[in-house]
Amino acid sequence: MSGLVVTNPPRADIGVAAQLAAHGVATVHEAQGRTGLLGSHLNPVWPGARIGGPAVTVTVAPGDNTTIAVAVEQCREGDVLVVSPTAPCDMGYFGDLLATSLQARGVLGLVIDAGVRDVADLEAMGFPVWSKCVSAEGTVKGTLGDVNVPMAIAGQIVAPGDVIVADEDGVVVVPRLDAAHVLQAAEARSKKEAASRERYAAGEISLDVNNMRPMIEAAGVRYVDHESYLKERRR
Repeated sequence: MSGLVVTNPPRADIGVAAQLAAHGVATVHEAQGRTGLLGSHLNPVWPGARIGGPAVTVTVAPGDNTTIAVAVEQCREGDVLVVSPTAPCDMGYFGDLLATSLQARGVLGLVIDAGVRDVADLEAMGFPVWSKCVSAEGTVKGTLGDVNVPMAIAGQIVAPGDVIVADEDGVVVVPRLDAAHVLQAAEARSKKEAASRERYAAGEISLDVNNMRPMIEAAGVRYVDHESYLKERRR
């Protein structure tokens, strides 16, 4: 039965979440063993946004956004609202009015596996949204989902208080209890990438920077000059 609202769940540290956001989705995804990446169909509705914060999870009935309104009251400064319908739906669940309400509470942004609308207004407000699609079709009210319970969204499980990192590369979830460890791994990966970037800028190539030559030799790569290649083709 729907209609459950869990209040005051434990949240990941917002400082750790902000630092994870600074490293970006791609680095965080790699740093936690290439896990936690939400489906590639979730995209930012306007470019340039980057956020990281604890999740407030919301399930909604198809075509009904009542539970988003219920969830607003449970949001704190630094949170990210994460919404998924209980059955696939592309309708526009969210627009500038709900965004105004969330922004007033300090919510960083929205991730929703459904449609949103009022995109120009959202961009003008500076309220980031990652969504499945854009749709002007509005929803109705009256059927409840749940707030702050573990939920499935875009191929991942998100629990309330987990860290959500989102930018132009997509959206990744970091389990709350793993956040500090993943941050350490992300910092190490960023330092390694910075060192590699210097080598690339100096003219080195990936085969040497990443020590790939033994691997490709073991895989069977062979180099043949052009004349020899032509002779082989004539045989």
